[in-house]
Amino acid sequence: MADPKGFLTTGREVAETRPVAERLRDWNEVYVPGSLLPIISKQAGRCMDCGIPFCHNGCPLGNLIPEWNDFAYREDWRAASERLHATNNFPEFTGRLCPAPCETACVLGINQPAVTIKNVEVTIVDKAWETGDVTPQPPERLSGKTVAVIGSGPAGLAAAQQLTRAGHTVAVYERADRVGGLLRYGIPEFKMEKRHINRRIEQMRAEGTKFRTGVEVGRDIDAAKLRKRYDAVVVAAGATVARDLPVPGRELRGIHQAMEYLPLANKVQEGDYVAPPITAAGKHVVVIGGGDTGADCVGTAHRQGAASVTQLEIMPRPSDERPASQPWPTYPMTYKVSSAHEEGGERVYAVSTTHFEGDEEGNVRALHLVEVEFADGRFQPKPGTERRIPADLVTLAMGFTGTDQANGLVEQFGLALDARGNIARDADFATNVDGVFVAGDAGRGQSLIVWAIAEGRSAARAVDRYLSGQSTLPAPIRPTDRALVV
Repeated sequence: MADPKGFLTTGREVAETRPVAERLRDWNEVYVPGSLLPIISKQAGRCMDCGIPFCHNGCPLGNLIPEWNDFAYREDWRAASERLHATNNFPEFTGRLCPAPCETACVLGINQPAVTIKNVEVTIVDKAWETGDVTPQPPERLSGKTVAVIGSGPAGLAAAQQLTRAGHTVAVYERADRVGGLLRYGIPEFKMEKRHINRRIEQMRAEGTKFRTGVEVGRDIDAAKLRKRYDAVVVAAGATVARDLPVPGRELRGIHQAMEYLPLANKVQEGDYVAPPITAAGKHVVVIGGGDTGADCVGTAHRQGAASVTQLEIMPRPSDERPASQPWPTYPMTYKVSSAHEEGGERVYAVSTTHFEGDEEGNVRALHLVEVEFADGRFQPKPGTERRIPADLVTLAMGFTGTDQANGLVEQFGLALDARGNIARDADFATNVDGVFVAGDAGRGQSLIVWAIAEGRSAARAVDRYLSGQSTLPAPIRPTDRALVV
């Protein structure tokens, strides 16, 4: 155990953020560089090393949290990094982007603020990179087997790295011009600077993983032919079909899916544009959707100089405290204020868009909404609550409905789908097509980064066993496993 009295003597402290006025002038991560290291050992010491550490249940990766908390408390950073990487290929991603279900499952969190697990995690891995403890791990020998991984998001990258280290020759196919999937183009720079992706890709290249960017399987290359070329295929293409809003005026210019808007801002940071083709500069921006993607749109609009930003959510405002109906250790729906929300804008709950209003040139100029309440199994409008708000740019951030079928990948492989439109798989992540496996959101549906990495690792074991007859790779989850929710 780290500090037997740590949870009694030390209060919770989290990463310090830079002043709003400062960070709105750049696209760097919002946290003060180096602010965690002076406090993180004591924060790690708050871990109680529970007899039954429920943080393990909260995290699908099975992270050995009490163990690396102990090493961090003792400032044995190399040992902490070894324990952290034993279960997680990319802790610098999860330490920045995961909503930390491990913390809501922390035993200390029953009646006190939980351990800052996420902050400890990111400190350990950043320290490991700084000291050179993160190195390539190429296989001792090659198996002679080949694997194609379709998609370079967290699930695809995790599967590729595990299979490469197992000795297979792996090629990752990515339809975008750079590796990373939504990590690259869906996550704004202020949440995770892309240098973290770049150095992981270089590590993977040094281990032997090959990357084929700008190649969309189904369009640029026939999926059936790809299957014949490789001994196995892992489909990790994500759930990229965005939910739309079919209301009058949807066809007006200036209304975009979040994943049409966000990637352009990231491409500016990559040097592809001087200014993005879609910008919030000087505009009244409305973001429809109250989740993380919506918050990303809010933060991006602030940095682009929006005249105003309003975020709409059809659900009522969550409570500040854990609801009694969502008891520990489940993940509760509570009111959260992200760094983007700290930067300004208005959040409006329990409303639904009725229609958009445009000008004579076909550009959106206003949004009409109505307050709603849930009754008889659906959201019902409340009479007399209609109102109009200005809107020069509207982003739709209402989630995703399944994997892309328009590009031909599903049809060309001949893959079966489940009732929710995801690619169907059995208990070993295998599809109905021999040698084709599926990992991440393409099979699970829209989910968290930790579930994507866990699925990539688990699918890698299934593929390794398919190719070799046995496997020593870890498999933290089954396809049917679900998060700790009510």
